[in-house]
Amino acid sequence: MNILLAARDTTASLLTFMCYFLAIHPGVLKRLREEILTLRSGESPSYEDIRSLKYLRACLNETLRLFPPVPSNERASVKTTTLPRASPLEKPFYMPGPHTTISYVPLLMHRRKDLWGEDADDFLPERWLDEKRVQELTKDPFRFLPFNAGPRICLGQNFAYNQASFVMVKLLQNFDTFDLRQKQDAPEGAIPPESWKNLTGRAAYEQVWPRNVVTLYAKGGLWIYMGMSRSQE
Repeated sequence: MNILLAARDTTASLLTFMCYFLAIHPGVLKRLREEILTLRSGESPSYEDIRSLKYLRACLNETLRLFPPVPSNERASVKTTTLPRASPLEKPFYMPGPHTTISYVPLLMHRRKDLWGEDADDFLPERWLDEKRVQELTKDPFRFLPFNAGPRICLGQNFAYNQASFVMVKLLQNFDTFDLRQKQDAPEGAIPPESWKNLTGRAAYEQVWPRNVVTLYAKGGLWIYMGMSRSQE
């Protein structure tokens, strides 16, 4: 079950929300497609090709930040222990054991303005091209947790990046417009309610309804019309 979840459901979640972002951010779509079209025309990308697509990786990371496929998680103690605080001068947290659980929510952690800046709610792939920001991130690998971190980091991380990258390359080699049609085509009750507009954060302007059953998904599915590029007609 764990292998199926990691190899299929999580990657499907990532691709769903990345297509959503491309549909509502045409400037990002245009820039990403320009990068992808620098590859050999129409051919499937090699591993080295995928590694060269820096903006594609930035778009994937930004999607994983705002909509991590596993939005909430937990860990349990095997024995009584302590957990370190942010500062070595502070007393550590006491962790009773065994089998005491601690929950954490990457979806909320990834949107904290004290960790990601005042633009934490915004989809900005460029933040992953900013050397200063990336250096800050690498100093604290537990700030960005779509694959967890430390000894329990996901073993399939590189596979997932390559799989998602390959799909996006083939998609954008053939389609050049993404038109979001949630309001027109999604099932009744699948779009965010009007009351969300009075909330703060992304909820105020979100156009899909994120839901979670182990992995994150769009309620009612993601409805997009993709226009085929003229070179492929």
